Amino acid sequence: MNLTRRELGMLGLGAISTGRAFGAAKPNSKFGGVQVGANVPYSFRGMPGGDDDILKYCLDPTISLSALELRSRPIEDSLGAPSPPGRPGGGRGATPDGVPNASRPPGGRAALTPEQQAERKAANEALRKWRLSQSMSGFHDFRRRYEDAGVLIQIVKFDGVDGFTDDELDYAFQVAHQLGVNAISCEIPVSATKRMGAFAEKHKIMVGYHGHGNLTDPEAFGRLQSWEQAFSYSKYNGANVDIGHFFAANGFSPAKWIKQNHARVTHVHLKDRKADNGPNVPWGQGDTPLKEILQMMKAEKYTFQATIELEYPVPQGSSALAEVAKCVQYCRGILT
Repeated sequence: MNLTRRELGMLGLGAISTGRAFGAAKPNSKFGGVQVGANVPYSFRGMPGGDDDILKYCLDPTISLSALELRSRPIEDSLGAPSPPGRPGGGRGATPDGVPNASRPPGGRAALTPEQQAERKAANEALRKWRLSQSMSGFHDFRRRYEDAGVLIQIVKFDGVDGFTDDELDYAFQVAHQLGVNAISCEIPVSATKRMGAFAEKHKIMVGYHGHGNLTDPEAFGRLQSWEQAFSYSKYNGANVDIGHFFAANGFSPAKWIKQNHARVTHVHLKDRKADNGPNVPWGQGDTPLKEILQMMKAEKYTFQATIELEYPVPQGSSALAEVAKCVQYCRGILT
């Protein structure tokens, strides 16, 4: 399926009023009552990551994704945002894998020179000014285009929000409202969640903090106490539980913790890893209790998204698209 922007626009004009467009049914990745989605464009690494590209991938019949955790950059790019710091070229899908450099682990970046620091500061300021000049109608139209195609944006992820000004944080929550999301997701230090939680309470939108595997840093979401601390700041502070990182670091299933804190869980990231901080592997080849978590979500009728996050190496001869399709089918097999 190769939809152009004009054809995608037609979707919002009634072309899929009967639930079909160009001979294909609307996507459906809700299995056994569990809404399966994907973290995008992150999971489509190595592929163009613009807004049209992402929607095309979701509508591909081998994937048929009806819900997403969508990063903010493809949305802002589609509306003409200037290039973010460290990202050359600008425009939709400017990076090869669609992942902003600012979201990559700090260990993967060299120290910036004074010139690069100045360039980054200028780029941040240009982006901030652009954000604060935007009408919210463009974000509403973006949501409508995706929803008319059958794809819900349930979570929007903002990178670097702990560096946002107060005006930018208000902007982020206003965008979230226009997109109709259940939650904002982000990766920030634990101490920054007090401020973030205050804005979340002001705008009445949950924030899911993504967990990794660092169990020693008090500012990292690896220790269970980190989430408890964030929860104490605001009832709108929640958890994006990455079950792969959780299991690999802690050595036990996150099922009990999710049950105890399900009202705070915004979504779970699905992946398979070997125990003892082992590598990411194709689903079914690791030790992560993927099946247990999916079956628990079905049994407990949890409504938060089960979000595919493709992190294992794409096998030679395959593609991220094909591997995400395998992950979707894995979930379908467990839940139906």
